[in-house]
Amino acid sequence: MVRLTQGSAAKETVYSHDPVAQAQAFVADGASWLHVVDLDRAFGDGDNLRVMASLVAALGPEVSVQAGGGFRTLVTIGAAIEAGMARVVIGTAAVRTPELLVEAVAAVGANRLAVGLDARAGMVAVRGWTERTGVRVEEAARRAIDARIRTIVYTDIERDGMLTGPDLEGCQALIGLGAQVIASGGFATVEHVIAARDAGCAGAILGRSLYEKTMTFPDALAATLSTT
Repeated sequence: MVRLTQGSAAKETVYSHDPVAQAQAFVADGASWLHVVDLDRAFGDGDNLRVMASLVAALGPEVSVQAGGGFRTLVTIGAAIEAGMARVVIGTAAVRTPELLVEAVAAVGANRLAVGLDARAGMVAVRGWTERTGVRVEEAARRAIDARIRTIVYTDIERDGMLTGPDLEGCQALIGLGAQVIASGGFATVEHVIAARDAGCAGAILGRSLYEKTMTFPDALAATLSTT
C-alpha cells in the first residue's frame, strides 16, 4: 500500500507490500467499505485491476470496494465493475469528457458511480493531480448532479496527507448543491471525523492517519455512529 502526500508521486510512502493483507486488517477492525486508488493507472503507467480484483475476491461479498484512479472510459469503468468493484470513482474524465458521465450512468447505473473532485485553490486538478484545470469545483459538481451522480469524493489537495483536518467548508458547499459528499484529505483525529459527520458529510476517507496510528479505525467508526 502506497500513500502520497499532496498528490505528489515524489512524496511517496510505502506502508505495505501486501494490499490484500492490509485490506483484511482494516476489515478485521470493522471496515465494510474500502477506498482503493490505482496510482499506476492514474499516472498513465499501467494498471492494477488484477490486484484489485483479487482483493475483492479475498474480502468476500460483505465488503464493498470503491475504486478510483484513471477510470476515464466506458471500457475501463465496465471492467472495474465486472471485477467486482462496488463503485467506480470518475475523476479526470468528469471534467475533460463530461458526456462520459451520462453514458456511464446509462451503462452501469448511478449508484455504481461517484465523481472525484480534487481541488487546489477551488479549481479541479486532474490526471493524478498533476494538471490544474480552469473548472471550479462547484461547476464540476453540478455536471455530476445533472448526470444523476450524487456521490462526490472531495479532496483538498493541499491538505492531503498533511493531517491538518479536512476542508469542511468546501464539503458543505457541495452538499448545498444536493451532493452526498465523501470527505478526503487531512484527517488525523477522531475529532476530525466527528466534525465531518456534523458537517453533513456522507463519509470520510482515512489513509495516513490509520497507517501512522494518529487514530484507530474502531475509534473512528464509533465516532460516526455516536450521536453526542
